[in-house]
Amino acid sequence: MLPPFVTEPYSDFTDASAASRYRTALATVERELGKEAPLVIGGDHVTTKASIVSVDPSRPATIVGKASSADRDHVDSAIDAAWGAFRDWSRRTAAERAGMIHRVGDLIAERSYEFAAWQTYEAGKNWAEAEADVAEAIDFCRYYAHQALRLAEPVPVEAHPGETNESWLQPIGAGVVIPPWNFPLAILVGMTVGPVAAGNTVVLKPASNTPLVGWGFMQVLAEAGMPDGVVNYLPGAGSVVGDALVDHPMTRFVNFTGSKEVGLRIAERSAQVTEGQRWLKRSYMEMGGKDALIVDDTCDLEAAAVDVVRSAFGFQGQKCSACSRLIVFASVHDRLVDNVVSVASQLSVGRPVDNHPIGPVISASQRASILAEIESGKDHAPLVMGGRAIENDGGYYIEPTIFDGVEPSARLAQHEIFGPVLSVITVADFDEALDVANGTEFGLTGGLYSNDEQRLERAKREFHVGNLYLNRKITGALVGVQPFGGFNMSGSNAKAGGPDYLRLFMEMKSITRRI
Repeated sequence: MLPPFVTEPYSDFTDASAASRYRTALATVERELGKEAPLVIGGDHVTTKASIVSVDPSRPATIVGKASSADRDHVDSAIDAAWGAFRDWSRRTAAERAGMIHRVGDLIAERSYEFAAWQTYEAGKNWAEAEADVAEAIDFCRYYAHQALRLAEPVPVEAHPGETNESWLQPIGAGVVIPPWNFPLAILVGMTVGPVAAGNTVVLKPASNTPLVGWGFMQVLAEAGMPDGVVNYLPGAGSVVGDALVDHPMTRFVNFTGSKEVGLRIAERSAQVTEGQRWLKRSYMEMGGKDALIVDDTCDLEAAAVDVVRSAFGFQGQKCSACSRLIVFASVHDRLVDNVVSVASQLSVGRPVDNHPIGPVISASQRASILAEIESGKDHAPLVMGGRAIENDGGYYIEPTIFDGVEPSARLAQHEIFGPVLSVITVADFDEALDVANGTEFGLTGGLYSNDEQRLERAKREFHVGNLYLNRKITGALVGVQPFGGFNMSGSNAKAGGPDYLRLFMEMKSITRRI
């Protein structure tokens, strides 16, 4: 019997005790920096000559650790191991699987600050962002454990004279999980334990920027007693390992979260039927966003400004849900923009270990890409704040950046930059605001700040996003509370953290017997 599901609470780091505990965790992790993570194939730890070097983005000279890098031969072995484990794992009771997955969440919770500290070093997350990531991972484990029990119940069907009829769900096989670097524990864990709780087995290819966080998760799985081969760990280059996993004829499903460009490539490759393949691969692509927050002329502009800044610049804007477009009524434009600039100007930039609100972006290449977008944007819209790189220990820092007077069709308003860049767009009324908000290829998150009930109701119907937030920030979906996933080019709307997520990795069997 599992305890009732409740979301994991967050710490208050203004409390001296919580802050002290986090510093202790940082010191513990610092002593472990430089460790090496092997591949895990069928329970065997495999060390390769080639490795992925993970660095601290706030101080790139610091090596967080090294992960063995797989090749195509390892792909075949990992897929074989996953199918070898599937026979036993799929036959275990839902209660047994659920209990183990719940145990994984409990073990992560026991060392939550340590897991968060690893993210502070490897992903550049400040204390609150890192801890929230860990809390979400815990929630995924516990919530999906409950959902596995629910989906083990027979599917209700209608009665028919002279027959007994039943329908139930069963797992589909061995699949591939490809998570992103920006939520290196939360999304990685959720994308993995969901299919596994449903009775499937997986090959997990972690993001190359954050493999050490993923290795920590593998260690917890082993401690929880997860059978060998249920989760196989295969860091490696996307062009080599990722493609081979997606293309493999024995891959039953592909579960991906990342950029639109990579997601579309994976979707196309997974749709190809290769020799020896006996099914259509299921593919779930959760991709990017160009998320908008509308602010009208009826709301509290000071409160709106605070949530705009939190939505735009939390974790340096490196969230697919981040607010990158601020759509504001002309009548309140000047006051709101002044408030936003004032709030954003108070954000200090510095090392995440020191808990600055703004840390580094993930890599040198990402910083270069963001800065290039900023330079290009200067030719099309006034820059009212930021726009520069910051030199600090060689870290990949960029100032919080705000453009004003951005045209809705401009690249700044259409292209996902994935960094601390906010574009302000001015509109005359609510009709125009909705048109602009819906005027991208994406549809992930969005928000409206308003005290007008009619506008709030219209937004529910006409603002076409997977997650709509009213009078609050547009980031930070809670597992089980706000199922997460977008429309259009934001992906397949698989709704992670929702009651139907495990169903994606199951198929229904109907059985009829004559009486």
